[in-house]
Amino acid sequence: MTDLPGECEFTLPMGYLDSSGELHRSGRMRLATAADEILPLRDPRVQANPAYLVVILLSRVVTRLGTVEAINPKVVEGLYASDLAYLQHLYNRLNSGSRLVAVACPHCEQSFEVDIDQPGESTATPSISSTRR
Repeated sequence: MTDLPGECEFTLPMGYLDSSGELHRSGRMRLATAADEILPLRDPRVQANPAYLVVILLSRVVTRLGTVEAINPKVVEGLYASDLAYLQHLYNRLNSGSRLVAVACPHCEQSFEVDIDQPGESTATPSISSTRR
């Protein structure tokens, strides 16, 4: 299955283990709408604990996870921490408007992705301001 406009497929690093012991790793996430980001702020769980916002938000934008019938906050709560972090990163990348292009090193032919909207930037390269004393 290929990505649809405004959606992308993913494979969780660990996978969601459902109550019957089945592991679900592949899924699909769609672009967030303004309502996806605003409406969860009214949820009492978010008001009591702002960190819960990510749970509600991901339960709205993850449209498929293996054969799980309904993606809801309980499912997102059941994810391993590494999978939650993976989905948060994917959400940020999908909704930031950045574009990744698959490229290969001309010398070793290793494949990797480059964000063409952020030329020359790297999280491994410190900014000038962070190296000043």
